[in-house]
Amino acid sequence: MHRAFWADAVADEIEARDPEEPIVIKGGVSPSGVPHIGHLNEVMRGYFVAEALRDRGREVRQVFTSDDRDPLRGVPRTLATLDWAVVSLGETENPGALGRNLGKPLTNVPDPFGCCDSFGDHQTRLLGKMAEAMDVPIEVVSNTDLYERGEFEGVTRELLEKRDLAREVLSAYQEKVDEEYVPFNPICADCGKITEAVTGIDLDAGTVDYVCADIEAGNRTIEGCGHEGTATLREGKLPWRFEWPAQWKVLGVDFEPFGKDHAEGSWPSGEHIARAVLDFEPPVPMVYEWFTYNGDALSSSKGNVITVDEVLSMLEVEVFRYFFTKPPKRARDFDVRTLDQLVDEFDRFEAIYFGEVEGTDQERAIAERAYPMTVDAVRPERVRLPYTFAAVLGMTDDEGLREAMARRAGHIPEDASERAVENALARVERARTWAERTDNEYNYRLAEDLPDVEVDGATAAALDALADEVEAGLEEGEDVQTAIYEAARDEGVEVGDLFATGYRLFLDEEQGPRLGPFLASLEREFVVERLRRES
Repeated sequence: MHRAFWADAVADEIEARDPEEPIVIKGGVSPSGVPHIGHLNEVMRGYFVAEALRDRGREVRQVFTSDDRDPLRGVPRTLATLDWAVVSLGETENPGALGRNLGKPLTNVPDPFGCCDSFGDHQTRLLGKMAEAMDVPIEVVSNTDLYERGEFEGVTRELLEKRDLAREVLSAYQEKVDEEYVPFNPICADCGKITEAVTGIDLDAGTVDYVCADIEAGNRTIEGCGHEGTATLREGKLPWRFEWPAQWKVLGVDFEPFGKDHAEGSWPSGEHIARAVLDFEPPVPMVYEWFTYNGDALSSSKGNVITVDEVLSMLEVEVFRYFFTKPPKRARDFDVRTLDQLVDEFDRFEAIYFGEVEGTDQERAIAERAYPMTVDAVRPERVRLPYTFAAVLGMTDDEGLREAMARRAGHIPEDASERAVENALARVERARTWAERTDNEYNYRLAEDLPDVEVDGATAAALDALADEVEAGLEEGEDVQTAIYEAARDEGVEVGDLFATGYRLFLDEEQGPRLGPFLASLEREFVVERLRRES
């Protein structure tokens, strides 16, 4: 059966396996850098599949693992406070906390901000807050907690018992696997770093012997201390290639979306390990394409990130949710400069759902399924201001004037409820933030007091003629734009000079948005008086 919405097709695949309930949907990340909108891919893709299953009466548990027992392999350029202020490491309370603790599990590294139990705990809290901000109910699961509670102990023991088979399977995917390879990395009891050098295994005692040796982390080597010791199966971690399928088994995962990097690496080995070594069926997979940010790859280490908090200062939650309803296997760019286009797309998507505009059969089918998942409640009475118009309203802080301008432009119906009006006008501050962040043509402020502008006789006559036209009932933006040209021509004024004078009168600037539509959006009496230089 063809499904218009990709999440329904994935739900079909999951149900075809006749899973037990609750159906478990998982995502996960190693939380070493600033959690950014790229990390939302797994949260949101999982959310839409979860909702598709819930629509069918299924009980669903959506979990998100924080791989916080991973070793700290490098020092990120930027970090985020729990209030989402992105700062440099030097601006934290303890800037040396990370550099002094390379190679240790993230949950054993002090929090540079001093507000959480560890750096790993700080980062894990941010992951939870990220999903919270999107109103997505997930259960954040700490890998460290799973290890410390012994939930990984059974699968770790199984892998060590079958270490020859585990080694054989993984060697097909990684060249570094040799005869001494052991699928367990203990934590050194002396220096606290993770080591890969296991020298002995005692499964009866549930321990491994180790030497704290150097580990490679990208282009750097993290030195071990040389200590020789013994660790229990709770005092270490599985290598990632084994930890991922171990998570599936321990958590009973039925579905997991992941990026194309895993599709070409960890997934093939993971599903092989699941079937051949751990003797279970891996979850239904879904590969998604990464998206870029302003044309470049998202990167916590390079500081090219935008947080969910920053996005939601410019967009309503439902608009950002809509972004993730799009087919996951197509690469996309999240370009802040063109957010107005994304909002326009959402507004049309919403209008198609309510039958207010025409759409193709495919568009109607997708809207019918996906739109209710993007909003907290379906409200036919809702009111949406066009985003760029909201940016124009953001040029004034006068809330009464904002509403009057929106009503005058016909964007707020006379019978709109107080709640609908309030929600519609909430878009103004978001659009204002967008204009300021991008410094675009809407980043101006309405001059509420008459600026000191000197005009010659011809320009004064042109302004007065334009004022007469507006006072007589000129309303449409394009008609006002045409009237500006005609007033300049009739009075022998350079049209560019007349536009510049208009910008100085209304914005106290030399330039601004298209003047005609801008003036048409303002309250008529105010425009007439300002053109006549009266107030």
